[in-house]
Amino acid sequence: MTSTPVTEIRSFTELDSVRGDLLDVYAVVRAPLLHLANYAISSFGERLDRHGSEAGFEAVLAYEGEHPVGYAYGNSIEDGDRYWQRTSPAPSKKYTTQPALALKEIGVSPHWRGMGVARRIHDTLLAARDERYVTLMVNEAAGEGKVHALYQTWGYEGIGYSQPSPASPRLTVMIRPTS
Repeated sequence: MTSTPVTEIRSFTELDSVRGDLLDVYAVVRAPLLHLANYAISSFGERLDRHGSEAGFEAVLAYEGEHPVGYAYGNSIEDGDRYWQRTSPAPSKKYTTQPALALKEIGVSPHWRGMGVARRIHDTLLAARDERYVTLMVNEAAGEGKVHALYQTWGYEGIGYSQPSPASPRLTVMIRPTS
């Protein structure tokens, strides 16, 4: 891995102040998939607005100057949350009896991949969280399996599957301690 370029990492707890930057960097990160309904910018915007209004929302973005080059965001989920309800098999109570951080999205512009930017964003998001666990969903086919494998190197393990919407692919639900 090459050394990480100098980027500024910023955290936000209010969606309004960062929504435009999230949409901009999402469009670059997901450019090859934007023609698919689940990945369309309008679909992402709807999910983003919903997630941004939920408890414990936080977004972390990496910037080169004033240009966003990567992002992650998530929010707190509790037992009974639709996130857990859609996970099959049902997750162990050890994960659901306390709030968990659901990492809803993470992405880095192609030019900045392989430089540790995603890990810096990820770790910044987790650093100040009170939740004991962090969970995410990944398409095992993403990056020809490289994304799933990367999350495993970060300590995530699979606990089930989910299909959040009819337009979504089947996703692997992964989890790890926040620290």
